[in-house]
Amino acid sequence: MVIRIRGYALPHGEYVDLYADGDRWTTDPVPNAELVAEGWLLPGLVDAHTHPGAAEPGDPLDEDLLRDDLRLHVDAGVTLIRSPGLAGEPPEWFGTDPDLPRASHAGPWLAQRGQFFDGWGNRVEHADLPKVAAAQAARSGWAKIIADWRLDDEAVPVDVLTAVVEAVHGVGGRVAVHTQHAAGSTAAVKAGVDSVEHGMWLDQDLLPGMAARGIALTPTLSGFQDMVTGLGDRPDGPAKDWLLGGTEAHGPLVAAAAEAGVLVLAGTDSRPHGQVATEVRALADAGMRPHDALGAASWSAREYLGLKGLEPGAPADAVVYAEDPRTDLGLLAAPLAVILRGHRVRPYLTG
Repeated sequence: MVIRIRGYALPHGEYVDLYADGDRWTTDPVPNAELVAEGWLLPGLVDAHTHPGAAEPGDPLDEDLLRDDLRLHVDAGVTLIRSPGLAGEPPEWFGTDPDLPRASHAGPWLAQRGQFFDGWGNRVEHADLPKVAAAQAARSGWAKIIADWRLDDEAVPVDVLTAVVEAVHGVGGRVAVHTQHAAGSTAAVKAGVDSVEHGMWLDQDLLPGMAARGIALTPTLSGFQDMVTGLGDRPDGPAKDWLLGGTEAHGPLVAAAAEAGVLVLAGTDSRPHGQVATEVRALADAGMRPHDALGAASWSAREYLGLKGLEPGAPADAVVYAEDPRTDLGLLAAPLAVILRGHRVRPYLTG
């Protein structure tokens, strides 16, 4: 069955009439196409920071759980994910199964010895990190570096990260860096990584440089906000102060990043999966324009990950809403239809 959608397409808001020619949109009418939805059209949603397939930190990758997690993303209108770190190398169907989101990934995390979750990722010496990261990026397109971890841990030095970036870019890949320390984020930005993940305690003076170099920020803001609710029972001390202070500053950081022209991406980093609407609302509540907060989970994120939006020749992904979701981000929980690879995979959502 050939499907057809029509309505006001974001980000430009112009009226379009689209047909799915296989897995590509076309404006050329296709005989006997079925009009499946009409309203406000978004390119399929994106979760740019999610780690499906493992229930607890350190667990091995579970293919059944991976499918379940990815179905939750589709239920939320997500047709593309980026996994900057997985519990293991994914199965061949990851990112290609017709009923599950497209995907890019960085394979297992790369961390310093003594840092990160036991059982997850690979521990790599500084001298070997560029070579190992480049080999991973050659396979999957991305490498993910854990630049820092606990409060008193040393961050990966800027010269090491610079060598990683050069090696990864040399094979056509990109580098994502986890950082929750000022030193780690400074090293990441100076090294010219492609995306800063979390960025807690990132110095706002670095934001213009990030914008100029095209370095994206994926703040996983809603995850940090959820974390604060569980900090009350922790003992007072430097670690608690670090987490509370960083979380309190994170919303203003997101607003400042958007104002400086940094590309902000919506990523959830959470269980249960399928919570991208919560992240979009958190970005808007922090001060991003609703238009830009929505773009962080749709057209802007898709472009960053190499996919076009609602135009002829683009991948046939879309989410359709009865009204303009920019006027009420709560509408994200109830699309009329989710289109993935030219097929209507979800008729509606209830929240």
